[in-house]
Amino acid sequence: MKVRVNGKSIDLPDDILTIEQLLSHFHLENKLAIVEKNKEIIDRKTYKTRTINEGDQIEIVHFVGGG
Repeated sequence: MKVRVNGKSIDLPDDILTIEQLLSHFHLENKLAIVEKNKEIIDRKTYKTRTINEGDQIEIVHFVGGG
């Protein structure tokens, strides 16, 4: 499935169907991340059930600590 993630067009593996799986794919499942799908901020509680569809535009913002 082809989607845009943070402005880049990517082909996702067929087994990635939800926001939760997408975050896991990018190794962000245990990080504080905010996800926007088609210009709508997604409630973290719904990541497990919110599906990803062909052509979706997804923005992922995650926080990195440092000094």
